[in-house]
Amino acid sequence: MRSRIPHQQSAEGVALRVDIEGRLDAESAAVVAGARRRALRDGDRQIDTAHLLHTLLESDPEVRAAFGGGPQVARLLGYLVQRSIGYGLRWQSTVEDSAAVPAVAGEGWSPVAAAALEAAHVRAVGRGAGLAGPVDLLAAIVAEPASRAVEVLRRTGVDAPVLPVPLVLPVLVDEAVGAEGAAERGVAGQGSSGPRARGAEPAGDAG
Repeated sequence: MRSRIPHQQSAEGVALRVDIEGRLDAESAAVVAGARRRALRDGDRQIDTAHLLHTLLESDPEVRAAFGGGPQVARLLGYLVQRSIGYGLRWQSTVEDSAAVPAVAGEGWSPVAAAALEAAHVRAVGRGAGLAGPVDLLAAIVAEPASRAVEVLRRTGVDAPVLPVPLVLPVLVDEAVGAEGAAERGVAGQGSSGPRARGAEPAGDAG
């Protein structure tokens, strides 16, 4: 099956890739590089959220700790390593997308994965960081119910990762670009939700 990404958009795709990858810290950039190598090795034309999850689990101890370590991580990795010979073969002829994100993404990225990188940066800004770290990226890829990363979690019966409170703000992957402006105004990262954070400001003046 031919790629659904129009050829004339390749230049725009490269620019998008540079833009979203430039918002990652060194650890997350290494994760992306590893996910790209994994996609090439497996014969996949796009990096998707399962590639990212696989590399995050292999490379980052904080991500492994979010899953409780031990048996859950082993179960996930045991499933993910079968991608090139098992369940992942059916993914090679399809694009990872959902009704929540556009069907076209940057060159080499699935639409869901590209949106997840945007959302990871939004979360990082919300916690006062300029660049997204591995746990920001993990939070973003598991926030989209239609992502392949979430499908892997469902198939393996692994519990959702336990993430620090600032990283589970209700920033949806499909709202990543619009939410970034709100984060820069200080709305994101002010507590568990925008309305609660705003309402909490005058609490100290009461009485």
